[in-house]
Amino acid sequence: MSGVSVLQHFEAYQKSRVSFVQAVAEAATRPQNIEVMQNAGVMQLLRPLLLDNVPSIQQSAALALGRLANYSDDLAEAVVGNEILPQLVYSLSEQNRFYKKAAAFVLRAVAKHSPDLAQAVVDSGALDALVPCLEEFDPTVKESAAWAIGYIAQHTAELAQNVVDAGTVPLLVLCIQEPEITLKRISASAMSDICKHSPELAQAVVDAGAVAYLAPLIVHPDAKLKRQVCACLAQIAKHSVDLAEVVVEAEIFPNILNCLKDNDAFVRKNAATCIREVAKHTPELAKLIVNAGGASALVDYVSEAQGNAKLPGIMAVGYIAAFSETLALAIIVSKGVMPLREALVAEPEDHIKAASAWSLGQIGRHTPDHARDLAEGDVLRHLLACMVHEASSDDLKTKSKRALKAILAKCTHLQALQPLLRDSPVKVQKYVLKQFAQLLPHDVEARRAFVQNGGLQFLQELNESVEGKLKEHIEMINNCYPSEIVEYYSPNYSKALLEKIDEFQPQV
Repeated sequence: MSGVSVLQHFEAYQKSRVSFVQAVAEAATRPQNIEVMQNAGVMQLLRPLLLDNVPSIQQSAALALGRLANYSDDLAEAVVGNEILPQLVYSLSEQNRFYKKAAAFVLRAVAKHSPDLAQAVVDSGALDALVPCLEEFDPTVKESAAWAIGYIAQHTAELAQNVVDAGTVPLLVLCIQEPEITLKRISASAMSDICKHSPELAQAVVDAGAVAYLAPLIVHPDAKLKRQVCACLAQIAKHSVDLAEVVVEAEIFPNILNCLKDNDAFVRKNAATCIREVAKHTPELAKLIVNAGGASALVDYVSEAQGNAKLPGIMAVGYIAAFSETLALAIIVSKGVMPLREALVAEPEDHIKAASAWSLGQIGRHTPDHARDLAEGDVLRHLLACMVHEASSDDLKTKSKRALKAILAKCTHLQALQPLLRDSPVKVQKYVLKQFAQLLPHDVEARRAFVQNGGLQFLQELNESVEGKLKEHIEMINNCYPSEIVEYYSPNYSKALLEKIDEFQPQV
């Protein structure tokens, strides 16, 4: 056999390997093929091809493994179980940029599924190999590395701490300054995954100077980048007053309020979340948001958002209103009561209803004027309905009850209170009657209206079956009227009159 014919066999073998890995990588994109390939032992066949002497075969093998691992945690565990990770990590530091991208893709695909699989990636030494990739000249290699790092960090504080300890954060901050938009997106996302776990991890990102580069990107034309930037700033701001102040000092207001009107739904939601995370900390931060025009912007957002996207807006409004009567008034003046009431009535999800009830309670609990605005907005009746409805969740019942109690304690608008008397459970009746008992002695018109609307008659009927505090409040209200009027409206009055007829002896 001549040298040429011998080489032909090598070439045929190489072509077969190329054909095999390309076919497997292609087949791995379709879910119906995965199980067939797994049963055929695809992992064991691909593993040696990672160390093939032909670079294109190595890359295709890594790409195929990444697609398989991406499909399910079982396949990701098979990648770990077949000891493929150490080979990938070793090759990351040795090979060309195309292979580095493919290898980082496998690490990302394994790490995304669970903390245990992400820990396996860390244990294989992947972080030490990924960090130099963040300094590669090719931006697509940086992207792949940053993506893998974010997927490792997202699971737990311990994993995120490993990522920080490996020295990734300063390099991610450099990446966000690069011109490539996809690299900026992925870097912001990775930093968000680090920040979310604890104040210490968020501080590590702040100390690397990230906020100064993130904040200006709020006005970037790319929607996907704005999503990640708003999310990252929210994850920093949520932990403490100091971190929220760092975000605010980067002058995100009023620009972030414009994001509430963005065409992209995720940008709008993430911007609302960021504003909520700033607003919740102190009255000063809430006031800063209102002064920037945040009250009306948030109210508009709550009016326009659909479903779960409403939630951060509803909560932001509640946090702002909670701090002071002035801030709550700013929400009322911005016509914030109606959208919250609509969410309480119309939203199908109980957790959104519960947030609306909480926010309404925060607005109405300050003064009689605040409570009156809610009473006139027909809020009390709907809070009561949520509280007593059998299908309401425990959380919704609790929040509706607390909000109702807080508003009733300040409400002096008796016309709004009276309808609640008949439909309410005893606990709510107690709060309503307490207000009547305090207000009726000083208001003649209110006493007259209470009688004309059937309130006094209802109290006499109620008095037959109650005791304790409720009875005390009824007695206090009865004392506001002449005894003959109280007697006239008592259930036994007609019976007593009939008895008098029986006892009466006509003078003939």
